[in-house]
Amino acid sequence: MNNRLQDADYALFRAEVEDAIPLDNEIAEPFRERPKPIPRPRVEEAPVEDPQLLSESEVETHDYLVFMRPGLQKRVLLSLQRGQIEPSLELDLHGLRVNHSGSLLQTFLADCAARRVRCAKIIHGKGRGSENRQPVLKCKVNYWLRLRPDVLAFCSAPRFDGGTGAVYVLLRNPEKAKRRR
Repeated sequence: MNNRLQDADYALFRAEVEDAIPLDNEIAEPFRERPKPIPRPRVEEAPVEDPQLLSESEVETHDYLVFMRPGLQKRVLLSLQRGQIEPSLELDLHGLRVNHSGSLLQTFLADCAARRVRCAKIIHGKGRGSENRQPVLKCKVNYWLRLRPDVLAFCSAPRFDGGTGAVYVLLRNPEKAKRRR
């Protein structure tokens, strides 16, 4: 029975290839020198943006804030988001005007650098008391922190520590910044 099946398959194959023309040359193509490959043009890396050139309209502010500088390990940001890196200092801005809170934030971050603080907490509020119930300070803090080269990362605090009304800020070690120069 196996033989008949093979004969039928063989007959079908012969019927399908009966009009095929055999190749003239049955030996392999001789070796020939191939030209060297032409390299693809390199994609130029985007220049490192000067943080001062960042426009406030380019920064989107969502309910949950998260920002990380390139080169920072994701597990460090994850630890910050979980609240495993405890903030040493805290600044409460909610309820203040924008112009006053900007200068307070600058002073606070300078104080953090002087005290060698690794993580700080900034309370900006959720914006429910402002006009149109939009978070004005939250947007400003999101923008201002991105401009600071000493800020490595920031994210909204965990629920137990203020949630989306506060941010944890991971600051660069001032000693490391001095060694690199």
